[in-house]
Amino acid sequence: MNDQVTDKQKEELVEAIRGPHYYRITVNGYGGETVFATISEDAKTYWAAITEEHGDSPLVTYCVNSEDFTTEQLRNGECEELSEYLDPADLVDGVCFLHDEPGEVGSTWYEPPNEKFHDNQANYDGAYMYIEKVDKPEYGATILEDVIDGEDIGEFVERIGEASDWEIEAQEGLSALTDYEGNQRTWQTFDKGDHVFQFHSSEKGCFFEAYLETQALFDETKLKVIVDEDAAGNDVIWGFTYDGEEIDQEGGGDTNGKGYYAWVWTQQY
Repeated sequence: MNDQVTDKQKEELVEAIRGPHYYRITVNGYGGETVFATISEDAKTYWAAITEEHGDSPLVTYCVNSEDFTTEQLRNGECEELSEYLDPADLVDGVCFLHDEPGEVGSTWYEPPNEKFHDNQANYDGAYMYIEKVDKPEYGATILEDVIDGEDIGEFVERIGEASDWEIEAQEGLSALTDYEGNQRTWQTFDKGDHVFQFHSSEKGCFFEAYLETQALFDETKLKVIVDEDAAGNDVIWGFTYDGEEIDQEGGGDTNGKGYYAWVWTQQY
């Protein structure tokens, strides 16, 4: 056994003793804000027929304009964009699922009545991350070292797993996360026969930014990516843990909108 310590090892040991060290973690890629809610059978039947004939444009148009009009105004054709696709007179109370108060404007698409699930995450496929060592854990910090420079997250998970012969689990379920009050994050699920509305704002950019403080130098084998499905079964990135502790996200990221999409369906299982 070689007991000789190299200069580099001595340097690393001294640096580790001098902690704390600060690291900025960011996740970029495609993803977006998605909301799921239960709706009535009448609403599902009506909008399913409309989207089958015209695509999702009429449903999207209703959702992005709901907060500006009452149901009476919609029926009177005051939302001209919506009137291009359908007969306003068909918009009965049960159909206008974002309008739950007579005479009042509707809810926004991102705060619908009977909301069951809401996320604003990066898609697991194609997301990439940066880890930078910085001089302080705050905006405007000076970058001291690029630790991970735009690595695909799926490839990172694969690399860490292979390097440890899969003894290190790089992915955890959503149960690893807590909300801002420290409670385990959960969401309501859909029962068979539920009628569901889903709206997605497609985004591109930075979805996650956080600062990590360590006493020793950063060890990538201690970083675990929290990946789990959303309510539609899409794998998304919920965050990270380091050495078993959740890394708190700073803010909501910085993304640009790429388009709106909407669906209705009946839960089959």
